Amino acid sequence: IARMPKRDPLSGEGKDLLGDLLRMFDQPRPDRGTNHFTTTLGDRLLRWERHTEYNRYTFVTAGRPHNWKGQCIPADWLDKMHGEVLVGVRAHVIGAGEGNRSVDEISAEYFNGNTLIGSRVADNNAVALTDFRIQEDGFSRLLLINEGMSEQQAGRVMQRLLEIETYRMMASLALPQARELAPVLDRDEAELAAIGEALVDAESHHEQEWLERLTRLSASSQVHHQRSNYRFAAADVYYEIVLQRINELRETRIHSVQTFEEFTTRRLTPAVKTYRAVSQRQRSVLEQMARATKLLSTRIDISRQRQNQSLLESMNRRAKTQLRLQATVEGLSVAAVTYYVVGLIGILAKGVQSVGVPMDIKIVTAASIPLVAGLTYFGIHRLRAKISREDDD
Repeated sequence: IARMPKRDPLSGEGKDLLGDLLRMFDQPRPDRGTNHFTTTLGDRLLRWERHTEYNRYTFVTAGRPHNWKGQCIPADWLDKMHGEVLVGVRAHVIGAGEGNRSVDEISAEYFNGNTLIGSRVADNNAVALTDFRIQEDGFSRLLLINEGMSEQQAGRVMQRLLEIETYRMMASLALPQARELAPVLDRDEAELAAIGEALVDAESHHEQEWLERLTRLSASSQVHHQRSNYRFAAADVYYEIVLQRINELRETRIHSVQTFEEFTTRRLTPAVKTYRAVSQRQRSVLEQMARATKLLSTRIDISRQRQNQSLLESMNRRAKTQLRLQATVEGLSVAAVTYYVVGLIGILAKGVQSVGVPMDIKIVTAASIPLVAGLTYFGIHRLRAKISREDDD
């Protein structure tokens, strides 16, 4: 049994399936963090393995393949797995004498007459057959006819066969997700195309709006990518393991029977190609979005630079105008100050003349004009220079 738990199978005292099973047989629980565990439960052997995404329970006992529904697994405990079993296989190993019959006879006796998939394996030392059909009890059936292998060799071959079925199903988990993602990619591609067409004729004042729209689309696509990327990558690994395990079987064809490799190529390979194509489309859409975002950001930056340049030129023109106005104001200020100061000097000269000091008021007034004008200009210029230095500091 391969089960995908919703949580850590060793977490929660008295709640995990492994603990429940062991208590039924008064067996101690394994240490926390254990990944492999083997024990005897009555007349059967239990091997438990914890993998990255699933747990595997293997029960081994003596029995006849005719009794496919034999109670090797406690029924009450098995009911607790409802909805979480990914793979369930009832496998039997029989000797060559029991299996020395035609494929049709074996199918009629062990597989309800169903079409079989299988081959001679382990360099023609065994025959492996299955119908890959899930029965009413939720398990499929697998038969291994040992024609010359040791128990250890038979165990290894059976292990490979079980892993082929387990990893085949694990790889298939990517297909439903790929099918769900395909229409999402259709919408993303259509939206991206619409944005691209709009950008060709878009006016500059709409560019920020398009960038925000593109950013939202990119964020949504990135979320879908993060959700699916792990499943697609894991499926690639599982698919490679399936091919490796099939290669290790060293299959030889049985007349008119489809081999494990042929079945996998026909059933699993199209699913792998489908999710890989979806994954490639997803990466392509993300790359196109990244390029479009970069191009649009560049357009916006260039537009802003042009606006800034225009603003600077406008400010420069205003500064020049201010300088001209300032020079005009300074000239008028010098004239005004000179006029009033010279007037005061004239009044002062008249006062001095009235007390008996001889002087020509007109000459004194005229002579003071260039002196007052020069001092006024120099003072204003020096004051402006001082203010400029303070602004620079």
